[in-house]
Amino acid sequence: MHLRPTRSVLVAATLFALTLSGISGISGGTNGVIGAAFAQTAQVAAEAAPKVRRAVVARTGREVAPVENVRHSERTDRLNQNTTTVISGNPNGTYLFMAYDMSAVLDDGEALRILPVIGKGGYQNVIDVLHLRGVDLGITQSNIMSYLKSTGELGRNIDDRLAFIAKLYNEEMHILAGAGIEKIEDLNGKTVNFSDVGSGTQFSTRLVFQALGIKATEINVGQGDGYEKVKKGEIAATVLIAGKPSGAFQKFKLEPGMKLLPVAYSAPLEADYFPAKLTHDDYPTLIETGKSIETVAVGAVLAAYNWPRDTERYRRVSRFIDAFFGKFAEFGKKPRHPKWKEANIAAPLAGWKRFPAAQEWLDKTAAVVPVAPARAAIDPRLARAQSVKAAPNDPIEQERLFQEFMKWSQSKN
Repeated sequence: MHLRPTRSVLVAATLFALTLSGISGISGGTNGVIGAAFAQTAQVAAEAAPKVRRAVVARTGREVAPVENVRHSERTDRLNQNTTTVISGNPNGTYLFMAYDMSAVLDDGEALRILPVIGKGGYQNVIDVLHLRGVDLGITQSNIMSYLKSTGELGRNIDDRLAFIAKLYNEEMHILAGAGIEKIEDLNGKTVNFSDVGSGTQFSTRLVFQALGIKATEINVGQGDGYEKVKKGEIAATVLIAGKPSGAFQKFKLEPGMKLLPVAYSAPLEADYFPAKLTHDDYPTLIETGKSIETVAVGAVLAAYNWPRDTERYRRVSRFIDAFFGKFAEFGKKPRHPKWKEANIAAPLAGWKRFPAAQEWLDKTAAVVPVAPARAAIDPRLARAQSVKAAPNDPIEQERLFQEFMKWSQSKN
């Protein structure tokens, strides 16, 4: 490695060379050769020093001594090699809080740093993971893989380019409707806020409405603006798909005519969703004490680009996995987000391939991994109640829906 001379070395070499040059002028001979050599060295170093200083000033805006510049460069390299970025969402949902928790639990000085990045949400996060330089990981929704495979809109073999590290938690569908809207079917032909463009809410709401045959006029604004528009009667409803309790919906209160709409778990939603509920404990200002609202949920997934093994990006993601899986039990403790209690890093994910380093870590440590117990995240009694609503007066269909859900739930957990 080529080391730049420090300022003190340059000064000392110059003085020494001048001294020897003076001696050589008097006595000549060997001292003259040595003096000339040192003088030449000092001249080269002196000529190089301004160039180094100018380069540092151009990059940092301040003059740095050459030795400090070397240290600065080494630290820059080390920080970049040991920093992993996680693109999340905005404060309306849960992604950003989960990414922050990763930073709080896993940061280890300059040895490992997790950098949460505010993102648009599920669909845009996939695009960013696939295409943006510097984005290592992203949080998205589990149903996006089956959608991208069927449409091919992000290219062929998407499951070879996008891999999951772990299923994190469940995201519930929240629909806050205004006066005159009593059920989700009433939104047909109405104007509805699907949240931000590129968000997981926009993506999954489109799919849910399509599956249920609801044709609404879509607008895209933040949840605060959506709430105000519902309140003023400008739109029929605002939708958010996020892990409960959502920061945005916790701030809302019911105005006259407002209500949270139930979403029944029905046959068209079986493939990618499952029954869930919102309770008074989740939203005291929106749901009466002792009451609950039935809805559907979709899984949140931590994903990465499927880098080749012999790349620095693969090694960076692998370092994150070692820390994330190794300290996973810490995420279940306060003050971490309560949604971490639903996560199970060992759970498979239908339609997805796991990032190789994650699968290898699980294979090696299967006997000692501190993972959450494999369990259904949904109360089976709620699932049966949903099946009754989805197929009234048809016990055979009710049982089929219930059994298929239970099998699906077991395969996911």
